[in-house]
Amino acid sequence: MAPIEPSSAAPGDAPESYVGLPADDAERRARQGGWTTVRSLPPGAIITLEYLEGRLNFEVRGGTVIRCWHG
Repeated sequence: MAPIEPSSAAPGDAPESYVGLPADDAERRARQGGWTTVRSLPPGAIITLEYLEGRLNFEVRGGTVIRCWHG
């Protein structure tokens, strides 16, 4: 059996620090800050609820991040 890859730990920055930024700038900043996965979603998007360590989610309206959360 193959070994299980350890999950990436989430960086320590606060999700609310991305709210109000242009989506492109927020994604670039998150990746530079160490987030392994960055996901941009429209308001009200239907998504799965599995928690993925190291993933940052952005809710984007009109090109601006209006909400941000881990997982």
